[in-house]
Amino acid sequence: MIARVLKDGCAGMAAGGLVLVDCTLRDGGYHNAWDFSPELIQDYLDAMAAIPVDYVELGFRSMEVQGFLGGCAYTSDGFIRLFDIPDGLNLGVMVNVGELCRHPDGVSEALGGLFTESSDSPVSLVRLACHFDEFDTALDACSWLQRKGYLVGLNIMQVAGRSEAEIEDVANRASERPPDVLYFADSMGGLDADGISRIVSVVRRGWSGSLGVHTHDNMGRALTNTLRAIAEGVSWVDATVTGMGRGPGNARTENLAIEVSEIRATPIDISPLLALISKYFRKMQDKYGWGTNPYYYLAGKYGIHPTYIQVMLSDSRYMSDDIFSVIEHLKEVGGKRFRVDELEIGRNSYRGAPSGSWAPAEMLKDRQALILGSGPGVAKHRVALTQLIEVRQPLVVALNADLELADDLIDLRVASHPFRLLSNSDVYLKFSQPLVAPASALPESVSVSLEGKEVLDFGLAVEPDVFNFGEVHCVLPTSLTAFYALALAVSGGAREILLAGFDGYPLGDQRNGEIGHLLETFLGVEGVPPVTAITPTVYPLSVRSVYSML
Repeated sequence: MIARVLKDGCAGMAAGGLVLVDCTLRDGGYHNAWDFSPELIQDYLDAMAAIPVDYVELGFRSMEVQGFLGGCAYTSDGFIRLFDIPDGLNLGVMVNVGELCRHPDGVSEALGGLFTESSDSPVSLVRLACHFDEFDTALDACSWLQRKGYLVGLNIMQVAGRSEAEIEDVANRASERPPDVLYFADSMGGLDADGISRIVSVVRRGWSGSLGVHTHDNMGRALTNTLRAIAEGVSWVDATVTGMGRGPGNARTENLAIEVSEIRATPIDISPLLALISKYFRKMQDKYGWGTNPYYYLAGKYGIHPTYIQVMLSDSRYMSDDIFSVIEHLKEVGGKRFRVDELEIGRNSYRGAPSGSWAPAEMLKDRQALILGSGPGVAKHRVALTQLIEVRQPLVVALNADLELADDLIDLRVASHPFRLLSNSDVYLKFSQPLVAPASALPESVSVSLEGKEVLDFGLAVEPDVFNFGEVHCVLPTSLTAFYALALAVSGGAREILLAGFDGYPLGDQRNGEIGHLLETFLGVEGVPPVTAITPTVYPLSVRSVYSML
């Protein structure tokens, strides 16, 4: 059988040297829904053959069909046959074992719907990605696929957070029903080189066969960790073009291929790969933004699934403060598996009943309030706003630590986000006016950073679809400082609220719609006084020019 000869040959290659697997179209597909153009795929295959790469993992082979995903989410034999496969380039696909576990008719029926005999397929390698609690199902799938003639890799995910006893146990169980290659994945990207060495050592207590590693680049260590794994005897290594992979991505093929070439003492032609990067991947990286950054670094450090960061970075509603709040939340509750509901839970820093000790009516009752937002309208109309304040004497509330107007024109500074308070604490300490914040609900680290500052504790709780204005606290559907300031004015009994610097986000930004909807709901709440924007705004507000009020 051709596939069996190929399989045996590749197994021998793994035993005697390195096997380089490029999984760009599989791991990178998390960024573009596995929807790569046919032109890119063909150019990519040609570039992989030139390096040369031993295996190309073209994508997932999935049974889940809800919603649109590109061809590399399914990577059927029919799809693969659309392309001209270069001679000598071996092809693989990956199956998520979780799908097999969920199949109502069992593993054999599930796999029977995905795979034919290997002799009838362009695919020779199947890799099974599994969590520890899916390992028995993965072994069943491995045996089934081997009987069909495939070379099988078993990829154990999220190894870094497991005890030595757990790792040794799966290594022993793998030895009883051996895959052709046993992989471990640094799924959270939090391992360092010494951690890689430790895991290899533990796995080797129970597994003597071919061993592979799949690294992620959360902390910028993917290449270093892969090279350490090679030094420790790992013979199968993964990479992706420009590191394109889930979250921050992986070891870069263009770098690892050079290292592997030196280790093998074989020639390498990297020119087609560099042309491929220039033609396709640089543009995609600019669009999708893979690569390590402080958010991914923290996710790697605290064992948080990179999809949390990837989703937030692709959603303009999540500001940097929101992302840090979610990271802090997941750090406490655990974030090894992605759950979309944890994003909103973590984004909300003010859960539970509100508390407070300062009543804004002391300063605001029956007064006109001017709230200064962070938009460019404040700076653009600075002179007119200054004159308005001097003539009309409203109570002036400035959001966060913005400095567009003279400090002596501001009566109160307002901030509601813990990370914004922490990062700007040194600035708040220099301001002369009091700071209004939900002080009783703030983390101790924030309170300590503001020691010596007069902080007026106006309480805040976040509850979906609720606007409630109490004497010393409010309940809002969001912790955005703009709405906290608006609630402050309503609770304080202001007779009118003027807004400046509420310009809005650029055209097409979905946050405009979200905030616009919240504003419309707010304006309809009983007891809210007239609200008028006096500088340009995209929001559904009454507008009057500041210049008409001078």
